[in-house]
Amino acid sequence: MKRSHTAVLKSMLTLAFIISLSSGLVFAGQEKGETQSKAKLPGARPVIHAINYESIQQALDAIPAEGGVVMLPPGNFEINEPLVITKGDVLLMGAGSATHIHNKNEEGQDAIAIHPPADAKLPDGKPDPKPRIWRVQLQNFRVTGNEKSGRGINAKWVQEIYIHGVTCSYHGSDGIFLDFCFEDPRVSDCLITYNKATGLNTVGCHDIVVSANHFEENLDALRCTDGYNLCMSGNNLDDHLRDGVIIENTYGSIVCANMIEECKGRAITLDKECYGITLSANVIAHNGSGIILDDAHGCAVSANTFTLLSKDALKIGPKSGRITVTGNNFSNSYIGNGQVKRRTNDLKAAGLTLDKTRGVTVSGNLFASVRPKAVTVIEPTTHVLFGDNLLIDVESDHDKLTESIIKNTLIAPAEPVKPVAKPSEK
Repeated sequence: MKRSHTAVLKSMLTLAFIISLSSGLVFAGQEKGETQSKAKLPGARPVIHAINYESIQQALDAIPAEGGVVMLPPGNFEINEPLVITKGDVLLMGAGSATHIHNKNEEGQDAIAIHPPADAKLPDGKPDPKPRIWRVQLQNFRVTGNEKSGRGINAKWVQEIYIHGVTCSYHGSDGIFLDFCFEDPRVSDCLITYNKATGLNTVGCHDIVVSANHFEENLDALRCTDGYNLCMSGNNLDDHLRDGVIIENTYGSIVCANMIEECKGRAITLDKECYGITLSANVIAHNGSGIILDDAHGCAVSANTFTLLSKDALKIGPKSGRITVTGNNFSNSYIGNGQVKRRTNDLKAAGLTLDKTRGVTVSGNLFASVRPKAVTVIEPTTHVLFGDNLLIDVESDHDKLTESIIKNTLIAPAEPVKPVAKPSEK
């Protein structure tokens, strides 16, 4: 009986193998391990499986000029020099975190470099003074470095770059650097952690989408410089060694629905002639400071929750003006019934600082148990509309505003505060 079952099983496997061959499935081949059945679909190009090459770079070099797909298998792959992509319409795809590329280089070299070829030419054969490559995607793998390595992913002049589902950690510089990848760069669903410089650093980009990423314990989480139309939403930022979001010389952008916690420095800062930016519906908790507008105009700060900031939950500086501040909550860890969630030595909570600014609307906000004051006014601050705000258990300088309108401001006392018996871990 056992022999009969074995024979039947062997026959079934043989039949399945023959059917698979006849149906055009791909098997490990001979030349560099890669043989494909004849494609039946007009225009189709074979997928390049890196497992059949001596190195990942050899697989990348095998991509034809018109682009292609390189599939990375599970495994740990150590490199000593950058993996280089110089062609467009490329997808480099792994098997999730089971595909791990580790950069062992200790001379500041990057793990992955993406850029146009050095000898790029125009259609007439002349050197291209502004070379570009288009549509490179990195997806579903892990890339790590060390304290002496360079960036994790360094992309220059790559249009419509798309980085999705990539873990980028422990690099000696930026995790991801997008250098004038100015046409529609997208970074989503990535884990960007423990990099010595900025997690995601963008320079000269526009129409940028940064969505649903985790940033943790980089020096800074995100830096956007000389760009416009940044859309940053649904990200989680935690434990950064300096700042959360730094935006400079950028306009027409939105930072919304992000969780920004425990940055040692600023949660969000706008500087160097920013304008037309909305910061909305973010939770900004337990950072060194909150939103700092150093040089910003025509911006809205709305519906954010500021809690447990060491100082300056929101600061509008002398170079900033024409700012709308509305619908925000500035608070400590009060949980009702005269109790706070935090220990008595962790009751810090900061308010709004108006530092020699002008042209600001402050309306519909709540300031509760913040210190030292709900509103700190550094003179001269003028032309402020301060109305319809509720102040509970606070002191405030808003009555020092000059050439301003102050109306409908309710100041209320607090209930006696008692710490809870078992405070939270944080």
